[in-house]
Amino acid sequence: MKPCTRKPLKKETAYTDSFGFEWNRFEVFRPKEDEAVFRVKTGFSPEQLRGKRVLDAGCGSGRYSAVAAKWGAQVTAMDLSQAVRKAFQIAAPLGTRCIQGDLLNPPFRAQSFDVVFSIGVLHHTPDAHKAFLEIADLVKPGGRLAVWVYRKNTWPQEFLNSLLRTFTTRLPTAWLYRFSHLGAFLGGIPLLKQILGRIVNLGSTHPDFRMRLCDAFDWYSPKYQSHHTLEEVSRWFEEAGFSDLTCLRPEKRGRFYDWFYRHNLLIGSGVNISGIKK
Repeated sequence: MKPCTRKPLKKETAYTDSFGFEWNRFEVFRPKEDEAVFRVKTGFSPEQLRGKRVLDAGCGSGRYSAVAAKWGAQVTAMDLSQAVRKAFQIAAPLGTRCIQGDLLNPPFRAQSFDVVFSIGVLHHTPDAHKAFLEIADLVKPGGRLAVWVYRKNTWPQEFLNSLLRTFTTRLPTAWLYRFSHLGAFLGGIPLLKQILGRIVNLGSTHPDFRMRLCDAFDWYSPKYQSHHTLEEVSRWFEEAGFSDLTCLRPEKRGRFYDWFYRHNLLIGSGVNISGIKK
């Protein structure tokens, strides 16, 4: 078994502190569910990863690193926050190497990996575009990159949620943790989550209260949270020299869901693209 190592930073930037708390506080590791989400949000198959050098860029708790490692990849999991401690617990038994590092200044040489993925992380950096270009540079020619970032919603939704986050991001962690319980509770009420959840983010509609609690905290706590369009992220890929772009759709389907998704009305939904390096 290859041990995980933690590469210390001289100083952890403050904007990652909430993630260190989040991933060490909430137990979200669910192997079967994580594998299903990983397939949808990367488009990868076990055959595409087996034996490949893979980077989880912004690994958080390491649950998706664990999936890639189970599929036979040589995984490096990197996160700037203290979440690497949780990643160590989850991914170490599968041979994953975990390090603490910054997406805006990754500690790797260019073209070091066959595959790079980043799920729900780039939009929490001070500059999502720059962070994208940095991790894109780590992909070898012919290699694959998959990213998932928050989708930009309609202007009333953007305004209301930005206004609410102006308040929540200033709360002490203990108070925000209590506030997140409200979102998790409301997200479990069917009619309310269908109506109110289209106006402000309740975190998620996951059937497990603990997961909804984690999702609510994840939405309202980070200092940085940028939202992006499909066209914008596609340009990032093209700028970085990627082709064969694939827009990955959510697993959930339905006439009404698809209509809301196409019209950018689903708060917390994502722009999810994969591509191949030329």
